[in-house]
Order: sequence, then C-alpha cells, then structure tokens
Amino acid sequence: MNAHLEQLAPQAVWRHFRTLCDTPRPSGHEATLVAKLEAWADGLGLAHDRDDFGNLRIRKPATPGHEAAPGVILQGHLDMVAQANAEHPHDFTRDPIATHVVDGWLQAEHTTLGADNGLGVAAALAVLEDDTLTHGPLEALFTLEEESSMGGALNLAEDWLEGDILLNLDSEDRGQVYIGCAGGADVVVDAQFPTRAVEAGEALMRLSLSGLTGGHSGIDIDKGRGNANRLLVRALRWLEACGARLVDYQGGTLRNALPREAFATLAMPEEEVAAAQQRMVRLQQEWRDELAGVDDGLQLTLEPSTADGSAALGRDASRLLVNALHAAPCGVERMSTAVPGVVETSNNLGVVSLAEGRFHLCALVRSLRDSAGADLADRFAALFELIGARTRVENAYPGWTPAPESPLLARFCDLHRQRLGIEPAVKVIHAGLECGILGAKYPGLAMISFGPLIRGAHSPDERVEIDSVEEFWDMLRALVEDLASATA
Repeated sequence: MNAHLEQLAPQAVWRHFRTLCDTPRPSGHEATLVAKLEAWADGLGLAHDRDDFGNLRIRKPATPGHEAAPGVILQGHLDMVAQANAEHPHDFTRDPIATHVVDGWLQAEHTTLGADNGLGVAAALAVLEDDTLTHGPLEALFTLEEESSMGGALNLAEDWLEGDILLNLDSEDRGQVYIGCAGGADVVVDAQFPTRAVEAGEALMRLSLSGLTGGHSGIDIDKGRGNANRLLVRALRWLEACGARLVDYQGGTLRNALPREAFATLAMPEEEVAAAQQRMVRLQQEWRDELAGVDDGLQLTLEPSTADGSAALGRDASRLLVNALHAAPCGVERMSTAVPGVVETSNNLGVVSLAEGRFHLCALVRSLRDSAGADLADRFAALFELIGARTRVENAYPGWTPAPESPLLARFCDLHRQRLGIEPAVKVIHAGLECGILGAKYPGLAMISFGPLIRGAHSPDERVEIDSVEEFWDMLRALVEDLASATA
C-alpha cells in the first residue's frame, strides 16, 4: 500500500514515511514499528539500543575528521493520534493508513495521516542512511506514547543520551522555528452516580452532535472551533429543564484532540419530545450562526433511541452532572502577555463518558506557566468535588523555557536566510513538545524544533504540504552539515 509515496521528493524521506503509514502505530502499539526500525538499523550496521521504557536510539559515528563536532540528537515520536470519521471503520492497531494527494497536499482517507510525527521520524531515518552527508556524531531518539501521555519522554533514561544538541522534528509550520512550548497535565475525574429504572411514560431518546472540524487541542484551541462536549452539554441543560435524565454519554476519544462528536441517551417525558426536537432544530441553527466559517457542518439531532437502556441517573444526579460539565473550564483561559499572540493557559474537555452510572472525564490543561496550569487543574478538582467526584492529575510535564540568544538558534536563522531568502519566524508553541521534558532530564542540551507544514493534526482532516517536506529536508541536511563544522 501507498507505493505512490515513493514517487514524491525527497524520495528517501517519503520511502520511510511509507513504512510508517503501512505499520499501525497508535500510542501503546509501537512495538512492530520498533522491531522494523531495529532490523533496518542492523542492515546498515548502525548501533541501536532501547531504554527500560522502550524508547529507541539509533547511533551513527561522525564522518571521519568530524569526531570533535558536537553530537546531534534527531528526535521524534513513533506513535500517532488514532482518529477516524464515525462512518469509516478503521482498526488503528491492524489497518495501514491509506493516503492520497490532493492539490499538493498529502492526506489520509477518513483517518488521521500520522504526518505528526511520522515525517519527522522519516527525515531522521533518511539522515542516518545518507552517506553523502558530512556530520558529527549522530543519535536518533524515537520516543513512545507521546500522543497519549508523553510517556516515552517522561520515562526516558537519564545519563543515556550523549549528544550536545537536540533537533526536535515535531513542529508543524513552514518557515518557523520553535524555541519554547507549554507544559501540561491530564485532569481525570471519576464518579459513580445512582441510577433508577426508566419509568412508564418516559421515552428513550438519542441526542447526537457531529460534523465539527476538531483539531489539535493546543495548536487549534484559539481557532474558535466548537468543542462537541461543551456544545452537547448546552443542549442537555435545556433538555434537563424538560425533565430529561441521562442514561449514557460518550463524547470525544482523545484528551489532546478537540472532540468532533458527542452522543447522549436520555429518558424524558413522552409529552416533551416534540417540543424538544423542535428546540434542537433551532439550537442547531443558532450554533451554526455562532460557528459560521469554522464549523459549518455542525449537525444536532434528537431521535428515538434504539438502545436497550433500562436505567438512567436520578433527576438530581443528572442535573448536578450536567451543571458541573457546563461550568467546567474549556478553551482559552488566558493569552500570554510575555509572548504576544500566544495562548498562555487553556483546557480541552477531551473525553467524557457515562455508562451505568459510571462517569469519567479526561481533560488536558496546558500552560506556559506551570503555576497557572496547576491552578486550572485545581479548579477542576474544586468544581467536581462539589458533586462528590474524585479528581486526580496525571502525566504532568514541564514547559520548555525559551532561549532566544541560543547559538543554535542563530545558526538555524542564518542558514534559513541563506537557503530560503527569508528570516524564519521564531515561535513559542501552545502545545506539548517533548523538549520541555527532555530539557529537564538533560539540562545541558541546546534545542530547537522545526518541521514541514501540517494542518488538521489530531483529526481526520490532517494533511501535509508536499513542497514543505522538501524544504524541511533541505534545512535539516544543511543544519546537520553546518553543525559538523562547529566545536563541541
């Protein structure tokens, strides 16, 4: 599958990306890909090892005469976000990613593409096999479970990496270089609510919200896109006033993707159904007006349910849960004053579920300031404690403090001007690059992050501009060769 990828330039990068597309690799299922890469390294005679967590390192000695150059670490993550359109059955643990080209962009068929971070990994592999390249000591570090928990970076072995410079290849904007990123943490809420039988005179109804754009919960959090969990709860607030009780709920699939769909089953008085359906029609139009230009495909429906629901939350419990979800922080909390135009603190209501009275929520808080992120997580705890839920904070990771005077950044900017004729935009990103974690474990590392142009990451709309991949590859090769002439 995906043989057409090898017709694209640069061929070496796209050949490796084809391997990644053909090898299922959602978070937690990277073992097959790791084995393929180890076999590939053995074929080239490259040394490789893994730390206790399973992160993979492949090493290549310096070009003769350049042994004293600073060691360069090429870093990316092997896993990808697993998102498919609801009408498209896809098993991310078994099925390859099918790709096609549309107007100069590569995208997948109804699923995420995995260009995040597959193209960074592919570029690192292409560097390792390029015997025409002059370079100092090279290490390629491929981490695991970045998309689900940052687990690979958080559990990376200390005193393992040998390089002095880390090039993170996980950015998504052409003509930009990143020197800082937000930290983050998962906020997990669980509760058990009492249920009681669906009563005579109550109808089971299915409330569905679909057609949203979705996207990356950090990069796209300020784009004004709808959050399916936030919107469906607005509908539930109105329906609760009509006597509706929650039977079940499912919204979102990943805490780091803006939820595109959400669904709830309700038990409600039969005499209220017709008015409720009419209200949902009006509400759909109101939301389309609110989200015009960003989520024009929004669809909200209330239809008889075919589920075999026999129990629903009691009215008090249902009301408390809906109210708490309605009050929960969601979206941009504060813009940065230190870095104009950049989100400082945000939250994504990523995954919400309810089944047989068991409630679960996983939100992702991000912030350029660890103190602000911790405070937002504490607000979640304070809110949900009011309804008897248990809240915990997991997978916290630090931000990456910018170093604008870095010699590494100056070298990159000089090369960018020489090769592309323009000054790169130096940026801080509101997303969880692994650089913050790696920098905490290896405080002496100089780091920058850059990559090709990717849009729609973490959603089935993910796509990469093909021309930008060649530009990215050219800059990466040039920087590796330039650093070979530096002094360690």
